[in-house]
Amino acid sequence: MLRINDTIALQDWELSESFMRASGPGGQNVNKVSTAVELRFEAERCPSLAASVKARLKKLAGRRWTLEGAIVLQVDETRSQLRNREIARERLVELIRTALIAPKRRIATKPTYGSQLRRMAAKSQRGTTKALRGKPLDEE
Repeated sequence: MLRINDTIALQDWELSESFMRASGPGGQNVNKVSTAVELRFEAERCPSLAASVKARLKKLAGRRWTLEGAIVLQVDETRSQLRNREIARERLVELIRTALIAPKRRIATKPTYGSQLRRMAAKSQRGTTKALRGKPLDEE
């Protein structure tokens, strides 16, 4: 069981881990030991997450969200399989906690009278500057 906050905890059936050999430098250790972790979280089937949270989670996950509705996190930062598992779980918890925060609704406001005047003055000043760039008129 993976605890997200006081009210939400992920069950073991929602998480699956697979291990593979990491890429990159590391000598013989890389070729012998499967230290990289692929953590798969069945987000779409998770009963403890609300639909709005799942929608935000899908947006946050981006490419890590699969067509089946799962989030796949790959970690191969350290040479320790145990530490890579911890990092993957920490990342998943952080991702879900971020998705739990509902964005504040923006309240539409009108521009102030002073800001409207300043905008119009800036526009007329800009127009004057551009008008002076033209060829001079012949005065005959």
